[in-house]
Amino acid sequence: MTTAPATATVFGAVRLGYIVIETERFADWRRFGTDAIGMHHDSLSTDLMRFRLDDRECRFLLTRGPAEDVVATGWHIDDHTAFEQVEARIRAHGVPLVRGSDEEANLRGVERLLRFPGPKGITQEICTSPKSSAEPLRMLSSGFVTGDAGMGHVAITSTKPHLVRGYFNTVYDARLTDCIDETISGVKLKIRFLRVNERHHSIAVAAVRGLPIDPIRTRVQHLNIQAATLDDVARS
Repeated sequence: MTTAPATATVFGAVRLGYIVIETERFADWRRFGTDAIGMHHDSLSTDLMRFRLDDRECRFLLTRGPAEDVVATGWHIDDHTAFEQVEARIRAHGVPLVRGSDEEANLRGVERLLRFPGPKGITQEICTSPKSSAEPLRMLSSGFVTGDAGMGHVAITSTKPHLVRGYFNTVYDARLTDCIDETISGVKLKIRFLRVNERHHSIAVAAVRGLPIDPIRTRVQHLNIQAATLDDVARS
């Protein structure tokens, strides 16, 4: 394995590539994904479903199970050098790494798949060489903003936000874009926006203030994908 210089950064070589969701509610997800959001849908089997936003084979992978939650976030790494640098960082911290099988990589439309534990119980997956699909998009929207900035962002809440920020800083060289104070459903939050590329943020970390426990049941508070036009937002 090639070892990158200690001072090298992977900032700009990382982008949010796909989301893995575990659910039993396939029919609801299909209606929501196609009719409400306007994504392209591919049914792979009774236990597997994918959604596309662009030419990439997979942006959302749904697997059958009881979690009803996001179980993994997939990060596309631009090149093998940056991939190996992230891998080396994980190994240096003694975090267990699992190499994804060829079948798992194919489901995600990627190559060279590795997974390891992440904040809030969300498995982190890194991969290279995302595959494009030759099949035309069939969706009720004019498109989504993806490309070099990735597919969007994930927002999570935490009672230990400094540890979450430290994790993403260490693994992906995430940088602080800005922060805001906001009250959502009576809960006061200090939200910090972290970027790993040109997108304003790929990760939002909301600090739960004045509460001993995290009030959000799910691992992810929300997911964001960006519609290409305001007409799509109005229609949704």
